[in-house]
Amino acid sequence: MLLGAVILYFFTTILIGYFANRKIRNTGDFINTGRNLHPVVNAAALFALWFGSETIFGASSEFASSGLLGVIEDPFGGVLCLLLVGLVYSRRLYRMNVYTIGDIFEKSYGQKTEFFSSILMIVSFFGYAGAQMVALGLIVQVLTGLSLSLSIVLSALVVIVYTFSGGMWAVSLTDFVQSILIVTGLVVIVWIISGMTGGPMQVIRSVPEEHLQFFPDAGIVSWINWVAAWMVLGVGSIVSQDVFQRVNSARSEDAAYYSTLAGAGLYFVLALLPLYLVAAIRILDPGILEGDLQLALPVLVLNTMPQWVQILFFGSLLSAIMSTCSGALLAPASLLSENILKHRFFKTLDDKHSLRLTRVSVLVMGVISLLMAFGSQNIFHLVGEASIFGLVSIFIPFTAALFFEHRSVAGAWTSMIAGSVVWFFFNYIYITDIEALVPGTAASGIGLWAGTIWDKKSETDEL
Repeated sequence: MLLGAVILYFFTTILIGYFANRKIRNTGDFINTGRNLHPVVNAAALFALWFGSETIFGASSEFASSGLLGVIEDPFGGVLCLLLVGLVYSRRLYRMNVYTIGDIFEKSYGQKTEFFSSILMIVSFFGYAGAQMVALGLIVQVLTGLSLSLSIVLSALVVIVYTFSGGMWAVSLTDFVQSILIVTGLVVIVWIISGMTGGPMQVIRSVPEEHLQFFPDAGIVSWINWVAAWMVLGVGSIVSQDVFQRVNSARSEDAAYYSTLAGAGLYFVLALLPLYLVAAIRILDPGILEGDLQLALPVLVLNTMPQWVQILFFGSLLSAIMSTCSGALLAPASLLSENILKHRFFKTLDDKHSLRLTRVSVLVMGVISLLMAFGSQNIFHLVGEASIFGLVSIFIPFTAALFFEHRSVAGAWTSMIAGSVVWFFFNYIYITDIEALVPGTAASGIGLWAGTIWDKKSETDEL
């Protein structure tokens, strides 16, 4: 019965994608719903975007092993990201009225910079989408007994099909339905688990004292790395195309602002529930924590919950991950079609063929992300690497394009190259106690400053 319910859910999701296709007339409808999303649907989409595999599997396993210090990156960093996007960036982004972040780079720094920055952003999505496919595969493996590889492929095909069919409309409508399932499922599970454990206070008391430590130990390196953990998603994902598309899909500037903040609030409250549940395992069945921590919550539900609750849980679990995965495919596909292929190879496409190109790009991103999923099956690691790369390469010139009048092409290039190279050096070649994103981000900022000074000097010399 449980497996049948999951198959039915997959089929229903594909149907939503099919019906969403009826709303699509052009590329704008496919990429950002024609900027016509209701604020409630948009808030749900922003929440569902973040509430994915890294929250349910990754963050819960990190909390089980490392406590609160292990989940600074996510969910706390994810909440910070949505708050900063809503309070600082959303209105400026909405006024740009463009399809992609690559378009912002084109307006500010020219087509060559747009091309290079879009490639960097696309690369950063491979691991992120791959992480969601791994998570879906883990669930299917638990439910069916199939191999993880086959489970990942089958799950990925479902997401690729409905994203290909309905674009941002399919993503948003399924996000709305999926958000309802996520909230309902988690609340019911928490309610039942609380009754089985003797209440929330019993669960909290069962958490080892060292796992409740929120601030780092004394020492400059510890504090730097603590701030770096906040920066991974909290700052790095501000420049994420999937966040931008949801902001840009709102029906008005005010709707973009308030729906982003509402999404942050939803995420903050509900992202704590998986942490609570994994803490409850210490009381109900601590032996579960001796296995794969990424599977702790699914195993708990299968071992302790009646079947109707299992159906609700796995439905909400699939909902959360599929919504994130679909957005993680559509975002780089939009960049690939709009900022790479159209501007370089297909400059005279009409609306019909432009839409077809974007859909083909979804397929391309799906295949590459699937290959990434087989390359690494640590969800938390895949998501973190994706956000860090965006932080050290794109964030600084992106912010400069929005908030500074003098936009330096040389500054943008030196920022992106310096940040990427320095991060790569300290992450893979000369590893230190300080997280590589710290010198990488610093190099990106210095690169922007140095390039801008060079540009101004060149302009003065020409005069």
